Amino acid sequence: MMKRLRQGLHAQILRRLRAPRLPHHSAPSALGIDAQPLRLLTAGRKTLFAWFVPAPGAAPAPAVVVMHGWGANASFMLPVAPPLHAAGFAVLLIDARCHGDSDDEDFTSLPRFAEDIETGLDWLKQQPGVDSARLAVMGHSVGAGAALLCAARRTDVRAVVSLSAFAHPREVMLRFMAEAHIPYPVLGWYVLRHVQRVIGARFDDFAPLTSMRQIRCPVLLVHGTDDEVVPFEDARRLQAAGLQGTVQCLSVTGGHDPSQAIEEHFPQLIEFLQRSFGASAEPKKSVLRSAWPTAISHPAV
Repeated sequence: MMKRLRQGLHAQILRRLRAPRLPHHSAPSALGIDAQPLRLLTAGRKTLFAWFVPAPGAAPAPAVVVMHGWGANASFMLPVAPPLHAAGFAVLLIDARCHGDSDDEDFTSLPRFAEDIETGLDWLKQQPGVDSARLAVMGHSVGAGAALLCAARRTDVRAVVSLSAFAHPREVMLRFMAEAHIPYPVLGWYVLRHVQRVIGARFDDFAPLTSMRQIRCPVLLVHGTDDEVVPFEDARRLQAAGLQGTVQCLSVTGGHDPSQAIEEHFPQLIEFLQRSFGASAEPKKSVLRSAWPTAISHPAV
C-alpha cells in the first residue's frame, strides 16, 4: 500500500516537473533579423534547438546566450535579439530541454536549464565570429536563476542580465503547494524532499541566493515592482547577497513579464553589457517588438 502511494506521488511529482511544451510562435525573420537555426549537442547526448544571430561586424564580437523561462521557448525571447544585434552583439537563443524544439527528458529543472546554457556558451567559444573572452548570459524567471547558477560555476561569463529571478526554489515550491492546497505538515515536506531527490541536488545548492554569493562578474537584476509570481523583494535579497559593487538592481513598472517596461530601459541593459565587456560604444536606439509570455504558474526548481 505504502509502496503504491509512493509510486503514485513520484509519478505526480514528475508530471509537475515537466513543463508545458509550446510551439514557436514567431521566428527571427518576423523581426527583420537573419538567424541560423542550430542543433546543439549536450554533454548527455541530447540536442537543443537554437537560433544564432551573428554580430553585424566582421571582427570577433561579444556574444549573449539568452534563455527563456519555464514553459516558454526561444521564440518568446526573440524581442531582445534586435537591440542586442544593433549594439554589435552576437546572440544565441536556446530552447531548454523539454521546451520548444529541443529533445525531451523525464523532467526538467533549474540545474538542467543551467546545463543547457553551458552547452550554448561552449558552442559560442568555438565560433570564429565570437570573442570568447566576452560572453554574457541573459535569462527570464527560471532561465534567470539558471543564468546565475551558470555564472557561479564558470569563470568565462563576463556579465549576467537576470529578468525576474526568484531567490530560493524552496519558497517557489511552498507558494506552489499553498496554491494547490497541499498541506505542508501532511504531505508538503515529503514533496520538497522527493523533488530534491529527483533533481539530484539540494535546493540550497542551486538557489539563486547561493549563486549570488559565488558570482564574481557584474550582475544586473531586472524585476517588475508589481510581479505577483516572484515578489520584487526577491531582487533586493539577491542584490544584498551578491559581491558588493558588482550587482545592480533595476526596478521596472510591471509584473513577471517585464517586456513593455524593458523597452524603455533597454539602452541601460546595453550600456551595462558594454561596460562589463570593457566597451564604451554608444548603444543604438532600438525597441522590443513583442512581449515575453504571460507568467506560467509552476513549481519550477
